[in-house]
Amino acid sequence: MVSDASPRKWSMRAWLDRTAETWSPPTPRDLAGPLRYLYWLTKSQARRVCLGAFLGTSWMVGLTIPPWVLSRAVDQGLVHRDTSALIGWALLLLAIGVLNALLGISRHRTMTKIRMDASFRSVRATVWHTSRLGASLARRVSAGEVVTVGMSDVQIVAQALTVTGPGVGAAVAYVVIAVVLFTISPLLAVMVLVGVPLLAIAVGPFLQRIERTGGTYRVHQGQLTTRLVDVLGGLRLLNGLGGKKLVAERYEQQSQALVGHGYRVAGPTSWVGALSTGLPALFLAAVVWLSARMAASGAITIGDVVAVYGYVAVLVLPVVFFIEAGGQIARARVAGRRIIGLLNLPVAHRPSDPLPIPVGCGPLADPLSGVTVRPGLLTALVAARTADAITVIERLGRLEPSPHTTAGAAPRGAVGCGEGSSWGGVPLAVTDRGELRGRLVVADNDAELFAGSVRDIVAGRLKPDDHRIHAALRGAVAEDIVEALPAGLDTQLAAGGSDLSGGQRQRIRLARAVYASPDVLLAIDPTSAVDANTEAAMIDRLRAARHGTTTVITTTSPLVLDRADEVIVLLDGQVSSVGTHADLLHSDTHYRDLVSRAQDDQ
Repeated sequence: MVSDASPRKWSMRAWLDRTAETWSPPTPRDLAGPLRYLYWLTKSQARRVCLGAFLGTSWMVGLTIPPWVLSRAVDQGLVHRDTSALIGWALLLLAIGVLNALLGISRHRTMTKIRMDASFRSVRATVWHTSRLGASLARRVSAGEVVTVGMSDVQIVAQALTVTGPGVGAAVAYVVIAVVLFTISPLLAVMVLVGVPLLAIAVGPFLQRIERTGGTYRVHQGQLTTRLVDVLGGLRLLNGLGGKKLVAERYEQQSQALVGHGYRVAGPTSWVGALSTGLPALFLAAVVWLSARMAASGAITIGDVVAVYGYVAVLVLPVVFFIEAGGQIARARVAGRRIIGLLNLPVAHRPSDPLPIPVGCGPLADPLSGVTVRPGLLTALVAARTADAITVIERLGRLEPSPHTTAGAAPRGAVGCGEGSSWGGVPLAVTDRGELRGRLVVADNDAELFAGSVRDIVAGRLKPDDHRIHAALRGAVAEDIVEALPAGLDTQLAAGGSDLSGGQRQRIRLARAVYASPDVLLAIDPTSAVDANTEAAMIDRLRAARHGTTTVITTTSPLVLDRADEVIVLLDGQVSSVGTHADLLHSDTHYRDLVSRAQDDQ
């Protein structure tokens, strides 16, 4: 960001914030493998990574200067008893220490920003792709897998990017120390040049084992998380059926098995941690022993011994960074495979040049079933098999087939995603999905209720407007729910609306659909969990709230059918008759029997 007072002066903070906003989704090439994905995260914030590498290199090279200064202070100050020289070198050592401290702080702050940026980019890419997958996500990936990717894998991959700064600095410091040691003793320099690679090679087998065992552990972790999500979602049902103890025992068995896999991962991981500390210490002791013998023989000075000790002590840091970086990258490859596995899930084909949706509220047509929804009416879609009606709604709503839909529910040749269905003569398959989702809403009883305030839940993706929210709640006969809550619209509801009853959740979902004010609302049995009086009020108010727009409801309730402008009857997935409720009772025997059975059930 450029200051108004000084147009050419750039703020470093604004510059870094600007780079964080340059997000674009990964390409298929970026998702070719875990290392390619790590490279995408790196190049996405190339400037910050370069800054981190520069600071890491400056800090690491700066650590090599104090041993040299200390050796000069010993040889020129202590050995020759020169107080002025000793004070001069001591002050220089203090200045270099302060400068290194500032560089270290800047390096750490930059590495933290790199890690957070990588984490946010991965989360954003995951959310972006899962939103593109839409309703098909639940049938391709378990909820536990998605949770584990978002909570664990993203953090592991982001952590691996922090090696970019210390890793580059460690390599440069390694070269600088080797060159300096050559000026003191070629033998010590060769020992360092050969010893450090051997230390890195020593942990190689453990890194490979981490990658192998980590993959198995990661699979079992996702499966266990899925089971936990399922248990929490069905806890009330399990309490009612008395199966909570059995499920808890199974979960305990699986969690113990996961602990066993965790031990197999922890073994090589602990060895890497131990070797990253122990091997450099042993290496330091060997080099100091050799340099002390050389000083005793007069080959090098006492100051040189101090310098060598300092150089090798500093060299411990690059060795530790190399070993830890190897472990982090090994774990990141395992986590990265899970992330790109999710991001590589294919998305339904979308037209490259979509057609605009015609102005108005329809008509909507589904030639596979023969259903035609006339604009501006409250239409009831009734079928003996619920799946038949849901299949039509899914095609009209351009959705993937849902779990409600059975293999035999749709007519032969039927497909999902709106293929064949049309809006005002324009095939839904060639319309823009974003525009369609803004003008057409499918209200499903299984639609997710996210944790948050009532205001945010009803507003959904739209900006909250309290006046409209209250109108939507009234249209769904849900105002009494909010009135009974302690903080009204500000009351925080749990995920899934678990602190509400089934009928209350149903009305809140309908209020959310009404608040969206779409041109077309396709509601799947929105009154199935309420009593007859509430059901009648819901349909009457929904008709008033949706006046002039198109509303389709799947139902077999006589109360709803009697209030519909038009009723479409499906038989084996095909339209058998169309008319008002009263006319169909007189003219359609199949419809009369279907309504009688539904009334008897009620």
